[in-house]
Amino acid sequence: MCTTITADQEVFGQNIGNFGKLTPKMHNYRESILDAKPYIDPERAILTTEAYKKYQDQQVDIIRARVLEHVLKNMTIYIEKDTLLAGNQASHNRWAPVFPEYSMNWVIDELDTFEKRSGDVFYITEEAKKQLREIAPFWKHNTLEDRGYASFPPQSRLFYDLGLIGADGNITSGDGHIAVDYENVINNGLVSYEKRIKELMKQLDLTDIKQQKKLYFYQAGLIVINAVRGFAERYADLAEEQAAQTIEKKRKNELREIARILRKVPYQASSTYQEAVQAIWLTHLVLQIESNGHSVSYGRLDQYLDPFYERDIKSGRITAEKATELLTNLCIKTLTINKVRSWAHTEFSAGSPLYQNITIGGQTKDGRDAVNPMSYLILNAIVQAHLPQPNLTVRYHHGLSDHFMRQCVEVIKKGLGMPAFNNDEIIIPSFIERGIKKEDAYNYSAIGCVETAVPGKWGYRCTGMSFVNFPRTLLIVMNGGKDPESGKQLLPNYGHFTRMKSYAELIASWNKSLREITRQSVIIENSCDLALEQNYPDILCSVLTEDCIGRGKTIKEGGAIYDFISGLQVGIANLADSLAAIKKLVFEEHRITAKQLWQALQDNYQGEGQEVIRKMLINEAPKYGNDIDEVDQLIVDAYQPYIDILMKSRSIRTHGTAGGQLVACAMPERLQSLPMLDRDIAH
Repeated sequence: MCTTITADQEVFGQNIGNFGKLTPKMHNYRESILDAKPYIDPERAILTTEAYKKYQDQQVDIIRARVLEHVLKNMTIYIEKDTLLAGNQASHNRWAPVFPEYSMNWVIDELDTFEKRSGDVFYITEEAKKQLREIAPFWKHNTLEDRGYASFPPQSRLFYDLGLIGADGNITSGDGHIAVDYENVINNGLVSYEKRIKELMKQLDLTDIKQQKKLYFYQAGLIVINAVRGFAERYADLAEEQAAQTIEKKRKNELREIARILRKVPYQASSTYQEAVQAIWLTHLVLQIESNGHSVSYGRLDQYLDPFYERDIKSGRITAEKATELLTNLCIKTLTINKVRSWAHTEFSAGSPLYQNITIGGQTKDGRDAVNPMSYLILNAIVQAHLPQPNLTVRYHHGLSDHFMRQCVEVIKKGLGMPAFNNDEIIIPSFIERGIKKEDAYNYSAIGCVETAVPGKWGYRCTGMSFVNFPRTLLIVMNGGKDPESGKQLLPNYGHFTRMKSYAELIASWNKSLREITRQSVIIENSCDLALEQNYPDILCSVLTEDCIGRGKTIKEGGAIYDFISGLQVGIANLADSLAAIKKLVFEEHRITAKQLWQALQDNYQGEGQEVIRKMLINEAPKYGNDIDEVDQLIVDAYQPYIDILMKSRSIRTHGTAGGQLVACAMPERLQSLPMLDRDIAH
């Protein structure tokens, strides 16, 4: 149940529509971040190259730990004049580091075009170009992209190269879509992980090669924990230096407090609210420095941060205004994290999205309404900061506080496009049905744009392992299994659309073809996972995810307790509209012939009389998403072959308590508001 509202909270936390305003300090800080121009930052790439050269004879877990250690020891650090939290990802705010171990080919190819992009423009100095070109030879045939491509079987590579199956996010950057155990970090500190690792190391029998392999992971874990501790100490030293040079008393005290806190967290347990927020931020930041996978999320921030807030409120250590100021500081800091993607990836991920999600509301592990004072303060902070990051998700259930729900609606009215809502009534039972423990199912959070998982216990990337292009698949099926663009025979020829006599004939061809394409997508996903497991384990992220330490395995090796994963499908709604149009206009009403429709597709509706066909498809065929049962059933039936193959398949991460199973995940938005069966959509 919601905690009793104090007078302080009534004024500044829970009045409907009253979210307060940014403090002058946070207003100035926010403006400075928004004014910062995004540049390509070569610093991490240079430091990473140095570390790989120095430690390339080490076992892979040790290499990855030493890379992070070297970066954290030597990267540029700074504490801005208006911040109350310390920690930066790059040598300047909003600069995007380069992660050469994942991919360098596109970086070098695009050095002279970053500033010429039509979206997500990055600036780059000539010196930075020179530095990146100098280290590029070391990475030739030595990146995730190189090893990933090499691991694709030839037939699978063909599907990938022709754009039928996409996996760019998996093969050119680090993994993501995860929330680590921030609750344990702030309550027990990294020292608790260090202690457990040392205890387990003593029990190893190194004559067993499996246990010897665990040793490398444990050694790497100790390296990264010590590296994070040293990173925090660097900021503490800097804060003390700045305090000594600062005349203004309030800022001097703020800097001294920052220094005190960073001598303590995140290595030791947090005792105060500000210590907890700083520990959360620095941990989150280092995860982003370790790997450039996006959708690294905060989990249920209100649940694990509220006890610190309520203790400090009760003791008089903090006010609601001050607590919210620290939350807005966290939001602004989150926006400083940036990622540069290849243009091929950027075209479909414009807006520099990093999907760093905060989840609030929902239910406690025993099924009670989980809304608390921190839930309200996070709403305040999101409105005050008014930024595209972090994302905000509210867990909805029938027992959700009406007062809180009204406040969430007021946030939506601010035009942020947030919060998103997850439905506990649907998600929790589905998790339990999959074998997830009840208390874990009740503790789920958003870990990306719309994905959900159990924070601190779930492995990487529960969705988006690969992307199957459904509209283009339909075109290939209609063309007798041949890709219309390249002319290559990708699938068996089950007959050309122009010679089909019924919708049943088309859907039978679709079903057989989709099964083969799904098989190829599983092969590609496993190839990407294998390349990441063998070459690019994320040590800190694995340490902070249960039960990688207990199993002595990184996340990619199956160390997480839960590890369901899935691909995604591009253009599900487009496929539904296309099938509905074909079924009605071609095979039922015979308004157009199969030959006429196919020719219109080849001409992209530019031929004589084809504008009439285009308008007929738009205006006279039923559409998905309009509560038309027949159309909805068409896509259910067309989607089933994909599910059938997934249910028979396993990922390489098969060691979880409930893990390794491939599951279906659909985001059925339309690609464009263009006529269905448009060849431009299919590409």
